[in-house]
Amino acid sequence: MVTIDRFRRAVPARSDAGHRKWSCGWALRAVVSAHAVAIFGQPVFAGVYLSGDYDGLRWHLAGANTVTSLGYVQLIAAIVVWVRLRQAWPFVATLALVAAETVQYFAGMDGALWLHLPLGVLTVVALTVMFIAVWRQPVLRPAPRTAWAPREEEASG
Repeated sequence: MVTIDRFRRAVPARSDAGHRKWSCGWALRAVVSAHAVAIFGQPVFAGVYLSGDYDGLRWHLAGANTVTSLGYVQLIAAIVVWVRLRQAWPFVATLALVAAETVQYFAGMDGALWLHLPLGVLTVVALTVMFIAVWRQPVLRPAPRTAWAPREEEASG
């Protein structure tokens, strides 16, 4: 009796096996997406309040708490991406975004609309750009380093 395993072709090892996407990259994408959805609600809630419905201010505050919390969760996810995948740009961009959101949060609580409104526009635009960047670029694991690999001139000679 002949087994099927005897006739299977050997699958060659992939040369890009070290460059597969990691789950932490997908987690960052998920957090950035949730953050973007939450921040897009903020101008809507502010508009509801400014149109005369005072419940809109309560919604805007709840949205601000959600956006700020998601920003800090995104910062943690960006740190994980930096450590695991050696990509620092998501951390740097998220840190700047979270700093702007924090200043905006306290400016809104103090009623400093001269600062709160421009920072609101800035954070929505910055998060939109980050959303596009995170989804456009593949999040790849760097190739493993081998300390014992010979140099080209040693290998050829």
